[in-house]
Amino acid sequence: MRKTLLGSVCAALGLLLGPIAAHAQAEIDHAKAAKEFEKFRAEMEDSNPAELNELRGEELWHAKRGPKNVSLAESCDLGLGIGKLEGAYVQMPRYFQDADAVMDAERRIVWCMVEKQGFKFEDIAKKPFQGPNDTSAPDITNLVMYVAGLSRGKPFAVDLKHPKVREVYELGKEVAQYRAGPFDFACNTCHGAEGKRIRMQDLPKISTKEGAAKAVLGWPAWRMTGGVALTMQWRMNDCFRQQRFPEPKYASDTITALLTYLTANANGVIYKGPGIKR
Repeated sequence: MRKTLLGSVCAALGLLLGPIAAHAQAEIDHAKAAKEFEKFRAEMEDSNPAELNELRGEELWHAKRGPKNVSLAESCDLGLGIGKLEGAYVQMPRYFQDADAVMDAERRIVWCMVEKQGFKFEDIAKKPFQGPNDTSAPDITNLVMYVAGLSRGKPFAVDLKHPKVREVYELGKEVAQYRAGPFDFACNTCHGAEGKRIRMQDLPKISTKEGAAKAVLGWPAWRMTGGVALTMQWRMNDCFRQQRFPEPKYASDTITALLTYLTANANGVIYKGPGIKR
């Protein structure tokens, strides 16, 4: 009787502890894989392909282009004055009085291309992101890469004291919490708590400084999946796609609001420049 009872207890414990042991092993395997990937990414960033995009962006910034035949270097103010780019990226999104709007870096550069150079927004918005079969990135991506690279080593510093920026920040916070779509998802479904991941990708909690920093650091980026250069505008749009939401219009208020929320939450964190993503 005792042997039978002991055997039953052992069997029950096996059924109980088996899944626990399997889960623990899976966590160990995940930690090892994540560590190896970060090591690989660090090695890759020593010769980051995004540097080529930065160089192309520099050429585009100084070139006289568009129907008005002017350069962005002589016409576009990113918040620090015309021609002043160092540290501009980490201080955006910010309020621009000439546009009467809060703008992230990509949206502001597009505005300058339209207002200062004479390009049509519709033409820029037809294909603003690089696809997996494209041999090169769109001009706007290269320009964002160049501008972002000039903020390396500087802390994120979104001005939440400005009332219009604060208003957009609060809107971004609401957007992150908004649940809808066929899966009843929100940004916070994946990014509202610690310890979540999808496949082998850790999902940061974006309401914290550490989590927001993980979300924004390294963007814009050269993405190993597809070997393409992409911006935070793309990252936000693709998140909506994965939630099965309709994707926002390019350079929309909604994306600026989300980027204001994310970037401001990372205020004080040092920006390392365009990076490499999976």
